[in-house]
Amino acid sequence: QVQLLESGGGLVQAGGSLSLSCVASGISFSRDIMAWYRQAPGKQREMLATISTGGTTTYADAVKGRFTISRDNAKNTVYLQMSGLKPENTAVYYCNSASLRQYEPWGQGTQVTVSS
Repeated sequence: QVQLLESGGGLVQAGGSLSLSCVASGISFSRDIMAWYRQAPGKQREMLATISTGGTTTYADAVKGRFTISRDNAKNTVYLQMSGLKPENTAVYYCNSASLRQYEPWGQGTQVTVSS
């Protein structure tokens, strides 16, 4: 049974930092390219960052230089360190596979709210 459990969100002032975690179970975590996504109110879910099984990372332009994705295969966990947060980064953040077919169900996500 697939379970993706995101945590670490919260309320932070603009310019602040947050560290998100996502623990996965029921998937072949160590063999999959993982990603962080976010969905802001009224907007489509967007992919922010990916990390390969070997640790190669990619970032969307919107977060490049401010967000860092990492993973611990021994803990089935993927992380997202966020700094320089902006009000427009307010969204629900999710983790899932970076492949064309994401795992179902998605987790509940973790809410990140950035105040100005």
